[in-house]
Amino acid sequence: MIWTTLLIGFVVGVFSGIVGLGGGILFIPALVWIMGMDQHKAQGTSLGALLAPVGLLAFLEYYRKGNADLRIAALLAVGFFIGGYFGGAAAQNISELWLRRIFAISLLAIGTRMLFER
Repeated sequence: MIWTTLLIGFVVGVFSGIVGLGGGILFIPALVWIMGMDQHKAQGTSLGALLAPVGLLAFLEYYRKGNADLRIAALLAVGFFIGGYFGGAAAQNISELWLRRIFAISLLAIGTRMLFER
């Protein structure tokens, strides 16, 4: 289980570093399908993994090349910090089925828009 978990983290880290995805988009399905977690536990675990500055090295590479706005990143982090509390509290009152559906619909909507926009 330790090696599987490390491998999931490594693969998600590489993919996130390449395309700039938030790790949760990949962590959550992996935790549900590979680790057998329910949706609530997968989401909470994913958030726990992202608490530490796990994207720091990838961010530094982007920043060194002039491809990151530190001020905007800091403001996003503050908003995420506060919003994450309210979202996490609200998620506890949503059934696992609906939480999974909301997650899937969000991914589909965002992916569809990105796929078809010029």
